[in-house]
Amino acid sequence: MKFPVTVIDQLDEAQLRKWHDFYGVNADRPRYEEEGIWRRTQQPETAANSGWSGESDARRRIVHYWHRYGLVDTTAAPALAMQEMYLYHSVAAPSSEINEAWEQNHAMLAEGGWKEMGPGRFELGDLHVHMIRVTEHPEDERAGRRLPAGYEVIDTTFTSVNTFPPRSVRRRPWEVLTHGVRVKDTPGEPTYADTLEQLKDFLPFQVEVGCGVSYEAGIPPLHRLHEIYHVNEIADEQLGKGFTFVLAPGRDPLLAQVFLDTEDKVCELSDMYRACFNAEVTPALHALKRMEQAGKLVGPFITNNFDALGARAGFKEEFMRRYDQRIPPVTFHPDAKALVVIGLHADRRHVAKRARERGLKVFIVDPEGFPRPDGSWFAYPLEGPQSGDTVVRKTAADAIGELEQLLETGPTSA
Repeated sequence: MKFPVTVIDQLDEAQLRKWHDFYGVNADRPRYEEEGIWRRTQQPETAANSGWSGESDARRRIVHYWHRYGLVDTTAAPALAMQEMYLYHSVAAPSSEINEAWEQNHAMLAEGGWKEMGPGRFELGDLHVHMIRVTEHPEDERAGRRLPAGYEVIDTTFTSVNTFPPRSVRRRPWEVLTHGVRVKDTPGEPTYADTLEQLKDFLPFQVEVGCGVSYEAGIPPLHRLHEIYHVNEIADEQLGKGFTFVLAPGRDPLLAQVFLDTEDKVCELSDMYRACFNAEVTPALHALKRMEQAGKLVGPFITNNFDALGARAGFKEEFMRRYDQRIPPVTFHPDAKALVVIGLHADRRHVAKRARERGLKVFIVDPEGFPRPDGSWFAYPLEGPQSGDTVVRKTAADAIGELEQLLETGPTSA
């Protein structure tokens, strides 16, 4: 296993400009970093997904990744590569399950050709793994948490050569864990409309975008990351049965892939980043930019997306995505009379809440579902639209295209 790992070979001039302008060290924020955190716990609030049935059920699984990308020289043009990889996996379970997992992990390391370098330390070329087993995790002790008697924890950390994440990064998943389970919103009684025509009475407006816009650009939904990092039982999700957490430590699917099919799995870890970089700005985003130029839309452009499509469309982005669910201050334009929320779901609803508190009318554009690979429809209802909101059940492409015609801001409308 060699690092750096090529993501896109031999970038052309347009791709190089894109990197330097929107992703590299000169960008407005460090888009050369990719990070994700999932914590899955057994507790009363998660019983439907975790199988919790009583106080003895306290299994826990944490997955945290933090990768860094950059340009590397090749014999021809520079390539985009994953330069640093950091993957942290922590699982807590009854000792009998931990015993089995501990033996399985070592067996997979041997089968995968990893070289033992010391107690709990293994190498496969430029990729290192450190695996420890404890009865009391230091982070649990620090937070005053106690696992049930007879529980143990296995921590497994993968790092590429010369990768040293700062302590603030390494502690982040534990800080997220202390915030507890996200509490779902209770929906009100919003109005449903066929178009955004009512928005004409609330100009100018601001926008907040979620992954719906990115999906239309060909970027996979965040569900794809759940598959890559095996957060939930994939078969259950694909069959429309809701989802159950991956919690059993034995033969963990993520660890098995990294231990046994290392090169293929490491390449797969960059799939989302590659898709974001390759995506093109959508017609809906171009239409929104024309609305801004016409004075119908005011900024900043509030986004929860890490793909830079808003910035590449010419907007000044205000990035909202936070793992601790503490939404940073939101800059509402003093002239804004409405907030249009496009393709955004449950855990990013606090900006709309603040907009309502300021007296802005909230419009929500979301089809409330998406097609499955087999062509059937997967219903994905909005979690928290409130009374007074207007919901348009359409994609961004359709709703924003129609809005541009209503506002007469299209390229042939001048």
